[in-house]
Amino acid sequence: MSSVTMDDFQIFTSIRYDPELLEVPNLGFSNVGWNSKPSPFYMFDLHRDRMLRAATHWDWTVAIASMSGKEGLEYFERFLYSITTDLVNGPHRLMITLARDGSLGYEKSPLPGTHLNNLHPEYLPSQSPDSRSSTLVKEGKVPVRDPIYDIFLDNQKTSKSEFTHFKTTFRDVYNDARRRALIKPGEKKEVLIVNDDGFVMEGTISTPYFWRNGRWVTPPVPKKFDPLQGSGGNDGTTRRWALERNLATEEVVLAESLVDGEECWISNGLRGFICGKVILH
Repeated sequence: MSSVTMDDFQIFTSIRYDPELLEVPNLGFSNVGWNSKPSPFYMFDLHRDRMLRAATHWDWTVAIASMSGKEGLEYFERFLYSITTDLVNGPHRLMITLARDGSLGYEKSPLPGTHLNNLHPEYLPSQSPDSRSSTLVKEGKVPVRDPIYDIFLDNQKTSKSEFTHFKTTFRDVYNDARRRALIKPGEKKEVLIVNDDGFVMEGTISTPYFWRNGRWVTPPVPKKFDPLQGSGGNDGTTRRWALERNLATEEVVLAESLVDGEECWISNGLRGFICGKVILH
């Protein structure tokens, strides 16, 4: 995707295909949305919604028609089933592209297993001293802190744009940030990008969550692209899911407020919710 330009980009989303998700309805999970019914596709409807919002923004009329409404959702679901009939061994990444003419493309690759609690957590672990020292353990579907990702802070600023608000194949700002952080493919590392005003926008492949004033917060993103509103990051699928279930709230996060060693959770549509530790150079 390095040769993609602003003129020939496609909208894309990365979906987790995982047969273990078929068991979610039988394992006591509640209020999980799409996966409350048997489906191997993680938060599938939210992926359709994000692609449709992007197509609407750029007024891709054919793509809008193909993905809209109940018919568009069913069409997209049939497409995913058609490309996963040969997958028999564990979870996979489905990178789905949507072109201006409405055509769908895909790439498939294996993914590691993920605890179901990290895919559909009821809450993110509290960081308050009282909760950490309490002998009472809060019950529910709590995500596990394994693996732990190293979370770095980009040393250059990134300007807000349509290509940071929407997920497209034009990803130069993210690829450049990962190169500056010396992150190699497959490493359990993430780098946070920072806007021109010094606020955290997002991670290059994830939404970040920070413990501030007794609650988890994530940088604000407007419902529609507006360079004057929000921190400039992407309205991700797991981000939307978390906000709708009060796992976190929106709040601006100054890059200067980050503390070396602080716990930072991140999430994306492939691996769910992941524990991280901020590392400042």
